Amino acid sequence: SSNIRNPEVQSTDDVAGLEDCIDFSLAKTISKILEKLEKGGLPDCLDNDDIIPSTGNEMGAEAQIRFLKAKLRVTQEELDSVVCEYRKKEDENQNLKSRLKDMEEENTRLQRTVGMQRSQTEKYKMLSQEAKKKSEVLQQEVIALEKVLQ
Repeated sequence: SSNIRNPEVQSTDDVAGLEDCIDFSLAKTISKILEKLEKGGLPDCLDNDDIIPSTGNEMGAEAQIRFLKAKLRVTQEELDSVVCEYRKKEDENQNLKSRLKDMEEENTRLQRTVGMQRSQTEKYKMLSQEAKKKSEVLQQEVIALEKVLQ
């Protein structure tokens, strides 16, 4: 039923591969429980209603084993789903970190460019003011020369 909800979930046969991806010993724990079950004894924790419902006390050992295996499969599928989602989020996080770094570098580059353009703007303003003063001086000379010519 979990596979219907989330088709990206890996099959439960791949659970042992999860140990390689995360530091989690679910497979070891499962194998220990299965060994105890095969030896004929059920672990003490199985009396808990969270694991086997109250009707579980009326089930035989084989039925309890099937029930526990089914519950284990569902739990493994949920774990696979969570691990898959974790990987996606981790990849997205790495992507965002990379984009942030690129944006910071771009920002630094643009700030340098803006600084250079401001200094050039100031330089051209000063040149413009000097040219304007020179133009006014030359205008005065033209006016003076026109008076002399008249």
